[in-house]
Amino acid sequence: MFTANSPSALDPAVCEQARLTRDARFDGLFYTAVTTTGIYCRPVCPAPAPKPRNIVYYANAAAAAAAGFRPCLRCRPEAAPGSPLHRARSELVAGALRLIEQGALDRATLPDLARRIGVGERHLRRLFALELGASPLDVAATRRLLFAKQLLSDTALPVTEIAAAAGYASLRRFNAAFLDAYAKPPREFRRGRVGARDDDALRLRIGYRPPYDFAALLAFYARRAIAGIEHVDETGYRRSFVIDGEAGWFEVSRSADEDALTLRVRGLRTSALGQLVSRVRRMFDVDADPVAIGNVLSKAALTRALVRRWPGQRLPGAWDGFELAVRAVLGQQVSVAAARTLAARLVQRYGAAFSGLDEVDALFPEPATLADAPLETIGLPRARAQTIRVLAQACMDGRIEFGPEQPLDAFVQRLCALPGIGAWTAHYIAMRALSHPDAFPAGDLVLRKIAGGEKPLPQPQLEALAEAWRPWRAYAVFLLWRSAG
Repeated sequence: MFTANSPSALDPAVCEQARLTRDARFDGLFYTAVTTTGIYCRPVCPAPAPKPRNIVYYANAAAAAAAGFRPCLRCRPEAAPGSPLHRARSELVAGALRLIEQGALDRATLPDLARRIGVGERHLRRLFALELGASPLDVAATRRLLFAKQLLSDTALPVTEIAAAAGYASLRRFNAAFLDAYAKPPREFRRGRVGARDDDALRLRIGYRPPYDFAALLAFYARRAIAGIEHVDETGYRRSFVIDGEAGWFEVSRSADEDALTLRVRGLRTSALGQLVSRVRRMFDVDADPVAIGNVLSKAALTRALVRRWPGQRLPGAWDGFELAVRAVLGQQVSVAAARTLAARLVQRYGAAFSGLDEVDALFPEPATLADAPLETIGLPRARAQTIRVLAQACMDGRIEFGPEQPLDAFVQRLCALPGIGAWTAHYIAMRALSHPDAFPAGDLVLRKIAGGEKPLPQPQLEALAEAWRPWRAYAVFLLWRSAG
């Protein structure tokens, strides 16, 4: 759809066709701003189509808002799938967007964000203007507003709790933002509202772009589910979690009548709701653009048929980076079933009890618990037990972090510096814990066998072959693994 990544790179002809046909594949990939009404809409908006001369296209909601347009109350831009981060040309902007998505500018200043990314504030502003057509503060303000609007429309949470959940520093700023964007206060959206709570669980809708292979995600998680921590069946995925020291559980299922997932959550402080939703979105890869991924992978001989066979492939992310890293080490040189057994033993021995759901009754152990634990007692070889202890200590020291904003190469290098973690394990962790779309375990024997046919393809040749899959090598990996059974 886009020939480049700058705000001016939208193809007007493609946008016009998508708008007129209300093509759901483009939902959230651009917004239609109408100059005569001052409103911006999703391309799937059911309102009568405006005349082309009255339309300006924007690549993201923040750019439309920065230009002075208000969000449409009919198509609800807050319900659109998120903008894929691959639209950012640089890792710097992509990393900053990930941090903003997690609320970094709700809790800190723009100079703080720039320091975390490793650039100056002025340079970060310039990059955002060039690539997104909006400043970091514009992006953060739009994220807060649209998330708050979703909570107002879809939940029975009190207005004061919604303000905190969306990241507003005060109720006054919350009200001012709504008056500016919608010309009416937040409470006006609650009149006649029927609560969306059931059995004390909060329910939220999370949109995605079709096609979306949710069944494949559930099958992947089911094979690896840790007893007590996770429960997966044909209807959805459930697990326990800890955020800011408080335990709870969430469930993700597929909506029956729309392109969306349903999230149910219980036991969470409202102020942490945005963080949880951000992590769930990444775990289930709802912001991916399957058209862009398919356009690249369908050009390569090895993946062309697989894209047609399994449209809507998503990266199966992970709830917690440390947990995933431990599970990856447990799985070294053993089968998936054996790794799951070891993980269950580890949770039974070192995890904390949790009273949430019948089938979910434990919490995964924290790094401090495993840093000096005698893990050999659960059947681990001494070297692998020591790797987990070193990993746990590195997480406690801050030498290893799992923030999705970090560059792939730097993350892999830091992990590989730990004893017992090689490039394959590091890239596997990056694919799932960071949801990095271009992570690639080039030494994987299954991939080498698939690519080589009669005999495994040498790793350098596989790396050369995989250049055609960039920047979606991780998606190619999962498609190829599926083809191998």
